[in-house]
This record gives sequence, C-alpha cells and structure tokens, in this order.
Amino acid sequence: MESNVLDVLKHYKDFDKLKSFGEYGNGHINDTYLIEYEGNNKIILQKVNKNIFKEPKKLMENISLVTSYLREKIIEKGGNPDRETLNLINTEEGNYFYEDSNSDIWRMYEFIDNAICYEQVTNTNEFYESGYAFGNFQNLLEGFPVNKLSEVIKNFHNTEDRFKTFKAILDEDLLGRAKSVQDEIDFFIKREEYSHIFNEALKNNEISLKVTHNDTKLNNILFDNATKKALCVIDLDTIMPGFAAFDFGDAIRFGANKGLEDEVDLSKVGLDIELFEAFTKGFLEACGKSLSKREIELLPMAAMVMTFECGMRFLGDYIAGDKYFKISREKHNLDRARTQIKLISDMEANIEEMKKIVAKYV
Repeated sequence: MESNVLDVLKHYKDFDKLKSFGEYGNGHINDTYLIEYEGNNKIILQKVNKNIFKEPKKLMENISLVTSYLREKIIEKGGNPDRETLNLINTEEGNYFYEDSNSDIWRMYEFIDNAICYEQVTNTNEFYESGYAFGNFQNLLEGFPVNKLSEVIKNFHNTEDRFKTFKAILDEDLLGRAKSVQDEIDFFIKREEYSHIFNEALKNNEISLKVTHNDTKLNNILFDNATKKALCVIDLDTIMPGFAAFDFGDAIRFGANKGLEDEVDLSKVGLDIELFEAFTKGFLEACGKSLSKREIELLPMAAMVMTFECGMRFLGDYIAGDKYFKISREKHNLDRARTQIKLISDMEANIEEMKKIVAKYV
C-alpha cells in the first residue's frame, strides 16, 4: 500500500516536500491517510471504496459540485470557506480525483486543523451544535439544482423499496431463522404504512427532493477545538437527492437514543427527549426558513421512519445470515433490530411531545 500512496502523491503538488504519511482516523469504508509536508502543511488523502460505491466518479462529481457551491455561499455570508466546508485539491493535471492503474479513485482534501470529531453525544450542547450544522448544510444548499446530483447508492433511503426487500428476505428465509423472531417480524409488518408516508407526500407535491447528506451522525461533524462549536459537515460520499426530514430523522435515531445501537439491556434504550429538543432547536434555527410547512410537520415522523427502516434492515440481515452489517457476536444484528424496535415504541409514546417541540422552534 505504501508504494500505491507514493505513486498517487506524485500526481499532486509538493511531492518533493513530502515529509511523512500514515493511516488516519477510524472510518470503516474508505482508506484514509494523513500526509505531512515540510512547513507543517497537512493534507488528507483517501481511496474511495469501489465495493461500496459502484460508480465512484459520479460520487466525486457530486462532492465537487456541492463543495464548490458551499464555498461560494460561505464566502457570500462572510464565513471562512477554508474551515466551514471540505475543499478538494486538484491533481497536477487539473482533475478533482486521481484514477490509478487498478481503476481505484483517490481524492485529496485540505486538512482542517484544530478540529475534532466526537463519536457519541455527551451533552445537549454538542447535539444542539450538531443540529445547527446539519440544518445549516440544508440551508446553504437550498438553491442548489438537485437534478445535477447522481444517486450514488440506488434506493438508499427509499423506505418502500427497503420494505419490499425485507418481505423478499422473509419469503426466502434461507437459514430458517424467521420462525424464531416472529414477534420482531410482526412489529415491522404491522407498521408497513411508515414505508409509504414520504413517497406519498412527494407524489402529492407536499414535499420536494433536496440535497441530503444521508449519514447525519455526530461523528460526521468537525468541531472547533477552542470554541467547541460545530465547524463543518464531513463525509460527503452519500450526498444525493433525498428528503431533508430524513437527515433530521436519522440524526435523532442515532444521537437521541439513551442507549447504544446494539444495547442488549433494552431498559437502557429509549428516546432522550432533552437531546431531541436540543437537536431540533439547532436544526430549525439554521434551516427552518428554507423548509416547507409540511416538511417541518413531518420531522417527528421522519425520526420514526428512519428508525423503522434501520431496524428492518438489521432484522432482515439477521434472517438472511448477517451478510451486510459487520457483527462481532452471535445475534448481533438481532440485538440491533431490537434496540430500534424499542426506540420506535418510545417515539410512538412520545410523538405528541415531539410535535410540540418542533412547533416551539418554528
């Protein structure tokens, strides 16, 4: 791999000033390296995982278009585009990615110094900042022509399609696991209506497709080391046309759960209503004016739909033989599915309170 990295770096500026490089971060998808040059200049180099992203050139086009647009908008608003968005570095040939002899796609980003990522929410202020960052991302991209973006993972958050896939897995039941988890299966089957809500709203012109991030976890935000304020949304690989409310909903699913995503003790799992309020406040302060009335009304439902979709995927993967999500113990995906079931149930019990909180910040 060392020779591969060196071969790639030769196609970028300042190769003669290269000091060191090494693996960086704890991401599971792409190969990431921190490159250091003389003069304390740091750069991030990544190889895109073509096993996950089947059309990496389209992915890179999405990122190039969106980051260029963000940079212009941040400058317009008097912000600092070098710290408030990711910035691609072109090759010496003038391209925003490099394709090697194995048809692997590499990209280089400017390194954002004095910044940190958090893996888990530890207080309401962090989650408020997270909400503001993802809301601001929506707001800045409000005028972006969404039809210019490619769908890099087909039907990624198409809950109707995910439900059909789930039913097909049940019908196949290759390992005979379905009968042992009938209660869990019934939970999702009884809530099939959740899979239709957003597609129906789109068909009825109540909501529209927007530029969406599609992986709105806390660790996809850089925080300023000094101020502890959110700086920049990162990990832009899954930028696609989608529903703005789903970015909100997936952040709540992951960040406002009192327990871990694979918690075995379900008494520890549930919706943290204080964290829900903190994120909602930040999100709507940043993008409330760029969302339609119906989009805002659907925010609490989006949290349930995203949890429904994710739980259904975990359960389907368990029944199919744990083919997609990595596991580290027996029944790991089943445990994950059960946490999502508990979280959905808690959201259903708190839906009126969630609606009141959303209305409070409109």
